[in-house]
Amino acid sequence: MNDAVLAASRLANPAGCREAHWPLQNIELAGLAWPAKSPANTHPPVLMVHGWLDNAMTFARLAPELSEFTTVYGIDMAGHGHSSHRPPGYGYWLTDYVADLCELIDVHFSKGGEQPLDLVGHSLGGIVCALYAAAFPERVKRLVMIDSIGALSRPAKETIPQLRRALQKKRSGSAPSAVYPSIETAAKIREGGLSPLSPEAAATLVPRNMREHPDGFVWRTDARLRHPTALMMTEEQVHASLSVLTVPTLFVRAEGGLLADRKGIDDRLKLIPDLTIVDVPGGHHCHLDGDTVPVASAIKGFLFDA
Repeated sequence: MNDAVLAASRLANPAGCREAHWPLQNIELAGLAWPAKSPANTHPPVLMVHGWLDNAMTFARLAPELSEFTTVYGIDMAGHGHSSHRPPGYGYWLTDYVADLCELIDVHFSKGGEQPLDLVGHSLGGIVCALYAAAFPERVKRLVMIDSIGALSRPAKETIPQLRRALQKKRSGSAPSAVYPSIETAAKIREGGLSPLSPEAAATLVPRNMREHPDGFVWRTDARLRHPTALMMTEEQVHASLSVLTVPTLFVRAEGGLLADRKGIDDRLKLIPDLTIVDVPGGHHCHLDGDTVPVASAIKGFLFDA
């Protein structure tokens, strides 16, 4: 293992942060907490929500930068990282993630709703945070979406074919989890995923999603996360959710990200009343991989210099 990957492996067990657990009514969420570096901090905490199949370690480079100003929490969404899985028979609906975030904030962070929070979401986490902020603007001070601008959508005519695929997959179930001889092997495979990662970024992100097995290591991540979603929003519904997003919002657009050339993004951007757009170098994981200084600078300026 080269020096860069060794450094990333140390990030997988970072100093300066601690494990966190938040029991909810029907599930327990886990994550990481980076305490504020200044004891005189008065800024509300920042909650950070990761993308699909990732975990709280996606913020291993960004969170320490933000903790200069306030306490930062990275949440493992249900089925990811160290958080609990949904019970047998259940799936992973987008609205359930929003419900988890709603309960988490109500029970553990809101202080009776008197202290709005800053939310930072990457990819799927950005979608979840945006839906929550649209529904409960009084609970959100500022919103940051990293390479994320509204839910994935499908035309209304695809509703039943999508439902059929989802129900068939639910009936057939998931294949047995692959067993890897080492975490390094799993990280190497993750490098070539839908959103490719450098060896350093994969070595940072993957260990939290793995658990030991008698023959090696398997994914801790719930296999049902890969099942098709039974119902998806139409573009009209996505537009409706973005148009009522009244909190100050920052869209961090990665020049090489998943949204860089996606059709319809400009139409979505026009709908958000109080929107700041910052273009940064890098790919979909611009906050974790490569030069993350532009991302950190943009978010710090938006959250703390306003």
